[in-house]
Amino acid sequence: MEIPITGFVVDNGNDHDSLHSHKLFITSWNGRPVHVHEFAGITSFDVGHRHDYAGTTEPAPSGVQHVHRYATVTSFNAQHSHIIRGETGPAVPLPGGGHIHYFEGTTTVSGSTPHSHMYRGQTSNEK
Repeated sequence: MEIPITGFVVDNGNDHDSLHSHKLFITSWNGRPVHVHEFAGITSFDVGHRHDYAGTTEPAPSGVQHVHRYATVTSFNAQHSHIIRGETGPAVPLPGGGHIHYFEGTTTVSGSTPHSHMYRGQTSNEK
């Protein structure tokens, strides 16, 4: 099954870089516009420290009930970082228009004393 996707590619501007890459921005999926959300927060305090995190969700269709996948790396604190990844809850409409999503989870295990952190929050309004 083929799903029509529209979007555009942005060049990183450095053709001489051995790690040359492009960013793909998807603007519609199967005929529906897509959008993303920003998210940020602070993990729980464990083993004497906490971590900051921030990122942007993967695109999802607009105008229908949906969730977003997300992934990011925490700040480097206490000589290590953690990976955060998951899937948001469903869209929660806002009174002035748009919507947010709630998310929560546990980071990957890392550190000289192996541990993980809890995190939770809500995304920004849709972009």
